[in-house]
Amino acid sequence: MGSLERSKKKVMLWKKAMVHFSLCFVMGFFTGFAPTSKSIFHSHVASSNRSEFAPQPIEVPSQRTTNVNRSWIAPTPEAVPTRSIVHKQTTKLKPRRLIILVTPTSTKIPYLEVVLTRLANTIKLVPQPLMWIVVEGQTDSTQVSERLRKTGIMYRHLVSKENFTDLEAELNHQRNLALKHIVHHRLSGIIHFAELSNVYDLEFFKQLRYIEVFGTWPTALLSANRKRVIIEGPVCDSSQVIGWHLRNMKNETDTITPPIHISSFAFNSSILWDPERWGRTSSVQDTSQNSIKFVKQVVLEDEAKLKGIPPQDCSKILLWRFNYFHALANSNHKYLTTTSNGIRR
Repeated sequence: MGSLERSKKKVMLWKKAMVHFSLCFVMGFFTGFAPTSKSIFHSHVASSNRSEFAPQPIEVPSQRTTNVNRSWIAPTPEAVPTRSIVHKQTTKLKPRRLIILVTPTSTKIPYLEVVLTRLANTIKLVPQPLMWIVVEGQTDSTQVSERLRKTGIMYRHLVSKENFTDLEAELNHQRNLALKHIVHHRLSGIIHFAELSNVYDLEFFKQLRYIEVFGTWPTALLSANRKRVIIEGPVCDSSQVIGWHLRNMKNETDTITPPIHISSFAFNSSILWDPERWGRTSSVQDTSQNSIKFVKQVVLEDEAKLKGIPPQDCSKILLWRFNYFHALANSNHKYLTTTSNGIRR
């Protein structure tokens, strides 16, 4: 009896569990097809947001509308002319012409290191390109080479092996040596003989770059023993040379007429080795005379190519020559004599 009752109770429990499981299954099945409250709320909010924040259509006024605020309309970009762009691209800056300065030196010149330093300080202020060719006689002293290294200027230092007793002959030989160096290396530029006794206005070097073939200018000659200034050089009509200011011709050994000082002219270096470029038949390479006389003759042969500077009738002095050093070196001065160690009384 007891076992029969227990088996009936187990059957009843299984029946109740199956009924309970079936009810839960049916409720879950149908609940899955029904929308939940969260999804319904989300769809409602989404649809309301779309209607609230959706971009509104803008009515664009037609071209016929006249009452339009022009300040709210972006300006129409103007077409850039193509000719101006092409012009800017094709325009090229003209490079500066090279200036070649030739400076002879000598131990016979008093205060050599002082005047060399003074000239170097002037040349340092000249815009590039510039080349300074300094020539000196053969000597054991290194003051010239040391001074040149400290200048910061592009230079070439030449040494002459010839010995001279006359100062002017020595300086003239050194100038010829510098011209031969220029010819050998085909240095292209405007050559000017910058003497140690010269004093310059910086405008002078700017005017040098405008010279095409030959150029000349008036110079002021200053003498230590005379209280006056002598003007030498060309007389100009604008930049055309029409005459010359000449000093006293006594003791003048130069056969070139009119006599022109070595520092009173400049020329294009290509006439030394490329005469055909300037319509000539001879050059310094195929002539037996020295280079300085050749250059002077070439300069004065064709005055039509001789340009006076500055172009305002050559009326402005840009270069002064001070003859004190040469006069002191060539004479037996009463108070000063030069030695290898310095100056004594």
